[in-house]
Formats: sequence, structure tokens, C-alpha cells
Amino acid sequence: MSFETILFDLDGTLTDPALGITNSVAYALKKMGITPPKRKELLKFIGPPLAESFEKYYGLKREDAYKAVDIYREYFAPTGIFENTVFDGVPEMLESLKKAGKTLALATSKPIIFADKILKHFDLFKFFDLTVGSNLDGTLTDKAEVVAVVLEKLGKPDPKTAVMVGDRSHDIIGGAKNNLFTVGVTFGYGSKKELEDAGASRLAHSVDELLQILLG
Repeated sequence: MSFETILFDLDGTLTDPALGITNSVAYALKKMGITPPKRKELLKFIGPPLAESFEKYYGLKREDAYKAVDIYREYFAPTGIFENTVFDGVPEMLESLKKAGKTLALATSKPIIFADKILKHFDLFKFFDLTVGSNLDGTLTDKAEVVAVVLEKLGKPDPKTAVMVGDRSHDIIGGAKNNLFTVGVTFGYGSKKELEDAGASRLAHSVDELLQILLG
């Protein structure tokens, strides 16, 4: 299959944000009077919308969940955002895709102000034709909505030649809701089972394998 338009998730797909996100979540929990668990237990916050995760995993009411997100950003904005690394091979993969004439877009639930800053910090921004993420007020966090906005802004490319790449179930579901082929990457934070259960069209177990799939 030949893809011309490729949508990427950010956290757990292009970069490994574990240290920064878990430190930020722990900071927020402490400020909310909750004793943080071990770091491993906080990895589930990587990917899904933050407010949703605070509600789901700590039983916070919607108002308190958004308060927790605001506190999270007190640490994340100046510090946690840079406690992050690019997965080996990602810059080379993106460069190869651009040289092959592919249109690349970022489709993330992370606030776009942070996503763009991360891409620029790691010199990845130059590879993208478009970046779309959520707003700081909590809107546009649903991945299906993010993908729809990307496709609209790109002039509604043929879904048959477009693909969504991500490491969590919401990436796969969001792409499928927009009739896209989906590739789940197992080197991120979603398990093989999570991605298969979500209905991923293909799985990629390494960046090299992902590149081969995307190049067709």
C-alpha cells in the first residue's frame, strides 16, 4: 500500500517523554494532596488526554481534573517539556519520508504550544507540513477530532492514501473513525494487545520497520 499523507502522534511515537510527564503528574498529585505511586504506575498517563486520565485513575471530578492539569503544567512548561528524548532513528525516518515526497502532519492530543516547542527543540519541526494539537483550555483533545482537523486543513486527502501512526489505542481509534489505515507502534507505551484490540491495521515493532511500512 502506498501512503502519501502520514499523520503522526508525538508522545511515545516520535519521542520518549516518560521522565517529564511522570515527573509532572507526580508534582500535580502531590499538590492535590495525593501520594504519587512509583513512576512505572504513571506511565499510563502518556498518550491520553490528561484530564481524562486524572479522572479515570484518581477519581477526580471534572473540575478537579482540570485543576490538576493546570498544576501539572506548572512543572511541565518550564522543566518537564525538555525531560524528553527522540527515539533512535526517528529523524532519519522523517527525512526519508520527506525525500520520498510524503506529506507529514502531527496529530497530537498534547497542547500544540508544547508540541511545536518540542519539535523545534529536537529539530524535527522542519519535517512537518502541518502540526495540530489541543488547546490549553482543554478543547480538541479527542484524537478523532484532531485527525479530522488535520485532514480538513490538508484539503481532505484521499483516505485510502493516508495513515495514522501512534502508540496508544486512542490513536488507532481516532484514525479509524476518519477511515484511515492505522499503524500501531509497539516501541511506545501501548501494548501489542492494546493496539490489536483497538483494531490497528498493522503493527511496527521498530522505527526501521515503521519506515518500511510507510514507504510501501
